[in-house]
Amino acid sequence: MRGPSEPILLLDVGKGTQDILLYSPNQPIENSIKMVLPSPNVITGMAIEKAAAEGKAVHLEGPVMGGGKNTQTIKQWLPKGLKLSATPSAALSIRDNLDYVKSIGVTITDTPPEDAFIIRTGDYMKAELKETFSRFGIEYPKNLAVAVQDHGYSPHMSNRKFRFLHLKETLERGNWNISSLIQDPPDASMTRMHAILETEPHALVMDTGAAAVLGALQDPVVRDARDKGVTIVNAGNGHTLAFTIVGEEICGVFEHHTGVLLNSGTCRDYLTKLQKGSLTNEEVFDDNGHGAAVHHACSSSLIAVTGPNRRLLIPDAYQASPYGDMMLTGCFGLLSTWMKTRSGSP
Repeated sequence: MRGPSEPILLLDVGKGTQDILLYSPNQPIENSIKMVLPSPNVITGMAIEKAAAEGKAVHLEGPVMGGGKNTQTIKQWLPKGLKLSATPSAALSIRDNLDYVKSIGVTITDTPPEDAFIIRTGDYMKAELKETFSRFGIEYPKNLAVAVQDHGYSPHMSNRKFRFLHLKETLERGNWNISSLIQDPPDASMTRMHAILETEPHALVMDTGAAAVLGALQDPVVRDARDKGVTIVNAGNGHTLAFTIVGEEICGVFEHHTGVLLNSGTCRDYLTKLQKGSLTNEEVFDDNGHGAAVHHACSSSLIAVTGPNRRLLIPDAYQASPYGDMMLTGCFGLLSTWMKTRSGSP
């Protein structure tokens, strides 16, 4: 890949890991600095758990961030007597509805209690990353691209339903062209993305699912199959997202929870129905997934799977690894998007 002329820090923030690529020009992309670290929600969750186990009160402050280990830990320890307070923005990480957050025992306040252990929220751990880079003598880049899985602000609607409805409407407005996956800047409802832009206004932000499918298309086998029709599956730690694609056109999409698909073994059935154009939104949503949308049937010549659960979910599919590194598929999607939208400019 011939990329931009300046270094770019590319972060793909998932439920389990944050996958990091520092793209540097004038060297093979395989020589780029790479890291796979615990996701910010996991790190925050461990900090809450440690403080709670020590009997400390906890105060959360900072921007809204993704849920996972953090919200699970909060719900586990509140009934055990954890005293938890949070700023309004940090509290939205628990749920978009602040009345609900208060109802489970969280105090909403901008001022931390005197005895509280303060934990910072946020999907972009800039201070920690800068410190890590400095320890190895690596100059921190001024260009930044981040992918998060944003469910959108939906205080009165299921966030599963809201997220997929937004994706479907985005595809329809873009005539189902693959370029419609790139929303730069993102819609105002995408609060996690905008939380990053509040501190990094020049950053490129996008959805992890879009980054994954655009990254998978950098794999030469997937790229060569594209014009005949390809099914791309991103089997993440939290969610699985599948697209059927012919050339520049998206034919259909569904999103589900990886754990459900692993337990039920229904992923292949869903893919077959997606390719035939018969998969319904209700079928996936009622199975505790996000939903499905079909533009038309797609006779795929290849099923390609990427993501950390790829071998568990669809072991006999083509295991896509762009530039030889499956865990950085989303980062490669971010990089290709930067090249299309930013032309290497800061």
